[in-house]
Amino acid sequence: MADSSDSTLSLTPELATRFAAVALDNVVREYPNHPGHVLSGPDDLAPTRALHPSFFGSYDWHSCVHMHWLLARVRRVVPALPQRAAIDALFDRSFAPAAIAGECAYLQRPETRSFERTYGWAWLLQLASELAVGTDERSRGWSAALAPLAAAFVARYLDYLPRAHYPIRHGMHPNSAFGLAFALDYARLAGRAALEDACVGSANAWYGADRDAPAAWEPSGADFLSPALMEAELMRRVLPPVEFAAWLAAFLPGLAQRVPETLFVPATVSDRSDPQIVHLDGLNLSRAWCMRGVAAALPDGDPRVAVLRAAAEVHLAAGLVGVASGDYLGGHWLATFALLALES
Repeated sequence: MADSSDSTLSLTPELATRFAAVALDNVVREYPNHPGHVLSGPDDLAPTRALHPSFFGSYDWHSCVHMHWLLARVRRVVPALPQRAAIDALFDRSFAPAAIAGECAYLQRPETRSFERTYGWAWLLQLASELAVGTDERSRGWSAALAPLAAAFVARYLDYLPRAHYPIRHGMHPNSAFGLAFALDYARLAGRAALEDACVGSANAWYGADRDAPAAWEPSGADFLSPALMEAELMRRVLPPVEFAAWLAAFLPGLAQRVPETLFVPATVSDRSDPQIVHLDGLNLSRAWCMRGVAAALPDGDPRVAVLRAAAEVHLAAGLVGVASGDYLGGHWLATFALLALES
């Protein structure tokens, strides 16, 4: 597989420290808050902390989950991280059995059937994957504590995927390719054969015959995922390398020629205080993540590799400007996509 050692932007201890500081501040910040909570009656009105004892901060549930993932990740890959003790104390609270039981109880409400489908589901399993590969005793304990919640979302995938005849393709939270990618990673790591089969089956059914993606239409005004690149990032997990290279040639036939041009130019972010426009910072970061991942899945000498790597660097540099802006509407989540891109 293609070597990615010539990439110029990567995670450093300094960046990890900055990201950890942002995440530690956000995951306990209760307001402003955007709950995805369906009310069945007046008795369902409650503060988010009461509804979600583990993941109540960071503006919304899914952002709180993936900021926990960021903390787990940097704690593992940077052992000398200055915030290690603070992360341990946070995780002892977030992953306490009673708190996870509260999260599981929330999912028993009839109105939560589509809660966080499938973006939050995917991030919860990504968090579970990260804790599962930790080698220290505390990580093993947190992983065991989170297991019932991970199992609940595995069950949701297994219930939902057979009923989902069509993928969701736009570049926002419900994007089906994103939801499958992390679920498939978790399934393989955890040995969940039924989930792996369901993810691979859905991916092939939804995307296997795709040709000539309309990537020239990207981006739309609130994308934080590239529909085309996210699909490719999923299919590199699903198809053997030779088959993936051929599938990609049919799906994005102009890649080696940097066509369509709009796919290779970072999005312009005109207002980082706008909760939708700031998504475009995330688009630049997620494009970099996907471009690096797709390039690494192609064979040495493939002309698309250099094109994708170069475009990834430009997008990552643009996205990191947004991470550093300090505005909370981006700050509560962007660092996670920066970390994905830096480590891909």
